[in-house]
Amino acid sequence: MFGIVRPCTHRLSEGLKAEWMAHLCGLCLALRSDHGQFARIVTNYDGLIVSVLTEAQTERTAGQRRTAGPCPLRAMRTAPVARGEGARLAAAVSLVLASAKVRDHVADRDGLLARRPVAAAARRVAAGWDRAGARTGAQLGFDTALLVDAVDRQTGIELLAGPGTPLLTVTEPTETATAAAFAHTAVLAGKPQNAEPLAEAGRLFGRLAHLLDAVEDQEADAASGAWNPLTATGTSRAEARRLCDDALRGVRLALRDAEFADGRLAHVLLAHELRRSVDRAFATDVCSHQGGGLVTGAGHPSGARPTGSFGPPPGNPYAPTGPSGPFGPPPPEPPRDRRGLIMGCLVWAGLACTCQMCCGTFDDPWSRQRREGLCSQCDCGDCCEACDCCSNCGDCCDGCDCCGCDCSC
Repeated sequence: MFGIVRPCTHRLSEGLKAEWMAHLCGLCLALRSDHGQFARIVTNYDGLIVSVLTEAQTERTAGQRRTAGPCPLRAMRTAPVARGEGARLAAAVSLVLASAKVRDHVADRDGLLARRPVAAAARRVAAGWDRAGARTGAQLGFDTALLVDAVDRQTGIELLAGPGTPLLTVTEPTETATAAAFAHTAVLAGKPQNAEPLAEAGRLFGRLAHLLDAVEDQEADAASGAWNPLTATGTSRAEARRLCDDALRGVRLALRDAEFADGRLAHVLLAHELRRSVDRAFATDVCSHQGGGLVTGAGHPSGARPTGSFGPPPGNPYAPTGPSGPFGPPPPEPPRDRRGLIMGCLVWAGLACTCQMCCGTFDDPWSRQRREGLCSQCDCGDCCEACDCCSNCGDCCDGCDCCGCDCSC
């Protein structure tokens, strides 16, 4: 999994969490259906936003969901998953951009890709992904050549960039690619009036993706001698943060100009979680389970175990535990069938490869008892904390009912 929008699922309401997982699994299964099992490796958190935007612009119908079979990544449970043109467009975009990422690593001779046989194999895989993405894109009326051209121009721009080069010159190809993908969701949804605002949102999303990747990799790139846009252009992190904050405001304004049938999930991901991604990249706001303590907006660990917004943190021995009284034992759970050793190990391996054991809930691989992920021990806040809507009510949350603060959200 990769991408800049990586929400802790316990911050989402149950309904939005189910929707988010439906789009994530829908992207994965669309890749498998159209391009084979190996293509599922390019499933990423940002690609599913294309699927989310497509569905957000249309009225919900029964055909937009199907029930997928048991999967190790869902603890061998069935689940409703997104289907249709939005998921397929997300798959095509993910393939082409993953191909670009592979070629970029080959050009930089990263790790094993410094060896010629491995690099040659990687180039063949990338070329196959380009062709596969182009086929699906053509079926949906989307020309993936726009993405490929943007990626090709990126290499030339980086070669010419140096101290004093405007940073936005370097991010332009990424902005162009994501703008085209976001705008085409309006075409698929039959809402051509949304193409312009969504193209603007996509352009700024691409800028953020490029900048945050540069910020997160700057130290590692310096150690390895790899090219980094901030270092190459002499741009300070303070200036990068200013550009990110401007882009965040632009995304929110663009979303307000678009017409959605149900834009709640799109709003949470692109208005709230996107700001968290920026804070995470600049180390100003992280979950306590990621660094041993809750980090505040000023970047200082709290030094204490966080407490929930309402009542004590999970596991407090003095909290009410059941109908038998405030200090009584909880009612026993009904007996569950235990899995065998081998099957339990297989399910555990699947859970360990996903975020379920960290964020969200999951069934114990052996006892099948419902467990809370590690995220349940930290207070990452609710969706409204991701922006300043409670102090600036008219800025980002107008018309949003994803949170319960008293600011007309």
